[in-house]
Amino acid sequence: MELEKIRKNGIILVTGGCGFIGANLVPLLEKNGYRVRVLDNLSRGNEAYLKGTSADICVGDIRNRDVVSKALGKVEAVVHLAAYGSVVESVEVPEENFDVNVNGTFAVLDECRKRNVKQFIFASTGGALMGNSIPPVDELSLPRPISPYGSSKLCGEGYCCSYAESYEMDITILRFANVIGPWSAHKKGAATAFIRAIIRGAPIIIYGNGTATRDFLFVDDLCKGILTALQMKVEGFNVFHLASGREVSIKELADLIKTIAGKKNHPIEFSKKRKGEVDRNFANCEKAQRELGFSPRFSLEKGMESTWGWFTSCGKDMIIE
Repeated sequence: MELEKIRKNGIILVTGGCGFIGANLVPLLEKNGYRVRVLDNLSRGNEAYLKGTSADICVGDIRNRDVVSKALGKVEAVVHLAAYGSVVESVEVPEENFDVNVNGTFAVLDECRKRNVKQFIFASTGGALMGNSIPPVDELSLPRPISPYGSSKLCGEGYCCSYAESYEMDITILRFANVIGPWSAHKKGAATAFIRAIIRGAPIIIYGNGTATRDFLFVDDLCKGILTALQMKVEGFNVFHLASGREVSIKELADLIKTIAGKKNHPIEFSKKRKGEVDRNFANCEKAQRELGFSPRFSLEKGMESTWGWFTSCGKDMIIE
């Protein structure tokens, strides 16, 4: 009954919805009967990413209380994706990272409180927030962020917990693995960087010796996890890791992309490890499997094949420096 009420009368607000995740999530939400409004300042995203959807796009910044309040009109639930998402950039400009990720998240949460919007889904991170905690990490692992980005997400989680308890909100934290897939041309992660290099004929640059590990998740699987969390409307404060549970080294990722591209001999160069980047990370997602029915369908190989296919067919012209 509650789900039908949201579908017929309410609106789902997706902050940062003109970015990579939003470009994949918004069509899925609409396909499942939701009306969608997007709030995005277009600093990284693009309205063109949502071409073909019926989303109501509001251009504005999550740090602007008036803009957020207006965007929340007739909204039943919020999926908060908007963030300053680069670990490396957060080390270079920690003030801006804090302003967007902490002040911005607080502004959205607080305006939800004022507007009596009770359901809130917060996009967090499993890697940067956990830092160099011994993997596999899970919901009971102690966060040890080593970058300002990880700290900002931990702070956001803290406010989500307190708002759930203080104002009887239903807030779900989803800690994302490293996401791959279509519409990621503007992202600065390893997968996109390696694909860019191959397309341009430039050497792949690996920071460190290539043994650092990550957990990669295809965007379709991630978005279905977000959809399920929205549909289930889990009560109170809850945390879930959305991940593959598979540990993959950065060198393995580079070799896989070279193979998929048909460029096995493409050169790799190693450079100095960058500050703030963790050595090893992958997550146990058994809680999400048990309580949300989350079960990734795409292997890393299939996900990277789809990602490479999108870049070479649609995304090549979108690659930016």
